[in-house]
Amino acid sequence: MKILATGGAGYIGSHTVVELQQAGHDVVVIDNLSNSNEKSLKRVAEITEKEVPFYKIDIRDKDKLLQLCSEHHFDCCIHFAGLKAVGESVAKPVEYYENNISGTLILVDVLRQCGCKNIIFSSSATVYGDPVEIPITEKCPKGQCTNPYGWTKSMIEQMLIDMQKADPEWNVVLLRYFNPIGAHKSGKIGENPNGIPNNLMPYITQVAVGKRPELNVFGNDYDTPDGTGVRDYIHVVDLAQGHVKALKAVQNKCGVAIYNLATGHGYSVLDVVQAFEKVNGVKIPYSIKPRRAGDIAKCYADATKAKMEIDWEAQYDLEDMCRDAWNWQKNNPNGYE
Repeated sequence: MKILATGGAGYIGSHTVVELQQAGHDVVVIDNLSNSNEKSLKRVAEITEKEVPFYKIDIRDKDKLLQLCSEHHFDCCIHFAGLKAVGESVAKPVEYYENNISGTLILVDVLRQCGCKNIIFSSSATVYGDPVEIPITEKCPKGQCTNPYGWTKSMIEQMLIDMQKADPEWNVVLLRYFNPIGAHKSGKIGENPNGIPNNLMPYITQVAVGKRPELNVFGNDYDTPDGTGVRDYIHVVDLAQGHVKALKAVQNKCGVAIYNLATGHGYSVLDVVQAFEKVNGVKIPYSIKPRRAGDIAKCYADATKAKMEIDWEAQYDLEDMCRDAWNWQKNNPNGYE
């Protein structure tokens, strides 16, 4: 298939481009490079030995999008592009709604005009809010999101569902990611956050490589085995392969299909720290800080539906995630710079 990957130079996007190319698909990437680096795609090409056609385009630029889609005749769009920092979204809600929601509206309008009515959307476990059931299945009702980032994901899901209901020619796959960590085993591509990392693993690796003095652990008084927050961490390569498998749903005219992409196992912050220290032989100093607003005690999934319907399940365990994350960081202490 010929695939348009919006935001394809980012962390999850670049890993997915590798898996798509290796599965024989033709991929074109667009990205505005606001939170990514074009060098990631050069590294992708080193891994796959295939060039990655890249256009620096913002999804809100309708004219450029229309020109690109008119030239390429895509079969499917995998939509990664969007602002994604939870804390930043609380400080800049207008920017998040404008970028993520307006951008998606422009994108689907262009896709529709160009006859590409297949979209796979990068959604998030944040749409479940503080979940009413654990483990979380896709039947779990969507909850009150705890930040504007989560609301943008929830609202875009609803927009795409309504669009498909109005025009059944559309096929919409909503992939609800849990917590992606790790990196490609080659060490050539990985997570490369701007500024202070918002997520646990890049913070740990930056402490390990000496860029930060210690890890801040936000809260040790949650109702969890060791008091720290529990999350479902998934290897980014497993996540990437989930998108390749999701193309099956599109080809089978799924209408709307929703899948959790997760391992089904919950690990605490301290579980991750201890696993990282064990497999890599690096000590991670940490200190306990007050809870962050909006954080929940535990969040992990039941990913049975993805296994049953699109033959996907996670292959990598927590030690693999920690080993690959460190392999990326120690070989690239300053990311792509």
